[in-house]
Amino acid sequence: MRPLLFLGLVAAVAQASAQDIQRDSAPPTTLTIDQAIDLARRNNPDLQQTMNNRVGARAAVRSAYGALLPSADASLTALRQQGGQQIFSGTSLGASSDVNQSNYQIGINYRINSATLITPSLQRANRDAVEADITGATENLRSNVSQQYLTTLQAEANADLQDTLVVASQQELILAQAREIVGSGTQLDVQRAEVALGLQKVQALKARNQVEIEKLRLFQLMGVSQPPNVKLVSQFAVTPLNLDLQQLIASARNQNPGVVALRSREHVADLNVKREKGEYSPTLSLSTGIGGYTYGYTNSDFPVQQAQAQLEASRASCIRTEEVRAALNLSNQLAECNAMAFTDAEAQAIRSSNSKFPFNFTKSPRSISATLSLPLFDGFAREQRLQEAMANRSDARYSVRARELALTADVTAAYLTVQTAEKTVELQEQNAEKARQELKLVQDRFRIGATTFVDLTEARATFERAESDRINAVYDYHKAFAALESAVGHPLR
Repeated sequence: MRPLLFLGLVAAVAQASAQDIQRDSAPPTTLTIDQAIDLARRNNPDLQQTMNNRVGARAAVRSAYGALLPSADASLTALRQQGGQQIFSGTSLGASSDVNQSNYQIGINYRINSATLITPSLQRANRDAVEADITGATENLRSNVSQQYLTTLQAEANADLQDTLVVASQQELILAQAREIVGSGTQLDVQRAEVALGLQKVQALKARNQVEIEKLRLFQLMGVSQPPNVKLVSQFAVTPLNLDLQQLIASARNQNPGVVALRSREHVADLNVKREKGEYSPTLSLSTGIGGYTYGYTNSDFPVQQAQAQLEASRASCIRTEEVRAALNLSNQLAECNAMAFTDAEAQAIRSSNSKFPFNFTKSPRSISATLSLPLFDGFAREQRLQEAMANRSDARYSVRARELALTADVTAAYLTVQTAEKTVELQEQNAEKARQELKLVQDRFRIGATTFVDLTEARATFERAESDRINAVYDYHKAFAALESAVGHPLR
């Protein structure tokens, strides 16, 4: 009866484990590392902000070329002035009717010096520098996503290890209970097995929680929401590092996005110095334009009345003059003076000329001007800008030099780390295999009653440490390889 009871306990635990596996076997959403990197490039907010700098850089290039073309502006003005008298320098001016005025002006201006000619090259170099910054940010994001992907896989591997240890602890508890039933074990062994199982379940729970946290961090880097039941499916093999260190350093100096971006900034700083020096050159300015105006009274009868009054005054003056000539028996044109009269046709012509507001313009005389100016002194403002530009150029050169030196150290350190990690993986696999064999031997001895539960617990703890160290060594190798790729600036596998 006791052996049958023992077999029944084992079968019950196996059935419960199978049911748990079946409940957790919902179809997962798979995610490869290439898919993760692609999603991050399209959705990561920080990268998208960096890519937005491209818009401003391209607009600056267009603006620089636009400065080589003339500028143009147009204006249209309308004015209504109330009638009345105004005193100007003791003279009374104005009219007793309101006045409407309008005018338009289209001006064309052109300004050029050596700084204007250098600006397009400067803005093109700045655009290239922005593109280099985007490339660097993209590569940095690829490295971060790769590292986080590997960290998540490492957490999953450790969680799987903890799950297997939970199953082993369950089996050890069943074995301890079975031994107590058959009389070869004690209640103390059962209690120890129960405590060990509880502790192992806690470790497994924490490990699974860490997996979810690492997944959240991964999808945060990717810039998308985490789908339910996602599974990372990319696998990586530990392979010998068949790469030459000097070739990697040379490749990094030529292709590392960070160095390329700094060199682009150095080129921008050099062109900026040339541009500031160009501010000392003469400036040619050309301007021309066309325009027109209208002027009219709101009361169209007012100019007619003025014309009539002027004609009457002229006729009266003419009559007085000719009457004096007639009294002196001189030839005169008195008849012609009497014949002077203001006709309706003249009144209509005046009204027509007064009704040009607002768009029947009279053209203004055209003009064109050319000015050649040479800046002499502006309070040392140009000198300040030039000195600042030269200092920025020196800083850019030192930044490139410092990054190249750091790059050599980073590539070399990453290369050595990969080599060390490769050897560590080999040693840890040997240790894990030996610990696995030791655990199996102790389990077999405990099953036949040749050893105690304490020995079994120590053997299982040793196996857990060895297997955990093996998992960490494997993923430390892959992380070191990813760090080497990041230092070089492009994938190596």
